[in-house]
Amino acid sequence: MAMNVGSADEDGEEQMNSSINTTPLVDVMLVLLIIFLITVPVVTQSVKLQLPKEQNVVTVTKPENVLLAVTKDGDVYWNTKLMPDSEALVTALKKESVKEPQPEVHIRGDENVRYESVGRLIVACQRAGIAKVAFVTDPQKL
Repeated sequence: MAMNVGSADEDGEEQMNSSINTTPLVDVMLVLLIIFLITVPVVTQSVKLQLPKEQNVVTVTKPENVLLAVTKDGDVYWNTKLMPDSEALVTALKKESVKEPQPEVHIRGDENVRYESVGRLIVACQRAGIAKVAFVTDPQKL
């Protein structure tokens, strides 16, 4: 407990201590912090999975591969040709899907592109019957 040992005023009475004693509050907060640190790992539950390992694969660009690019505005390019709409893209992909062996589709997306735009490309590939779709990224600089 804290005591205020101060000088008495003119009447001989001691002044009242108006400050809050924060020592018990700090003690309680430290105990709560320790309890949470101990119980959080016990409460966390997850399903046992074998997650895939990361691989750095060198991009092999074959002439028959289809390279699609999505800009941050959602414009889709086939190599360097702007595709007017998704139906034209599906039609062009259907022509590629009947070839033997079927070419791969490589999607390059701007880092600020909306997921919706990339999702449309994947749906277009699925509608056209493309079996293999890959994403092209830049490797991280260490």
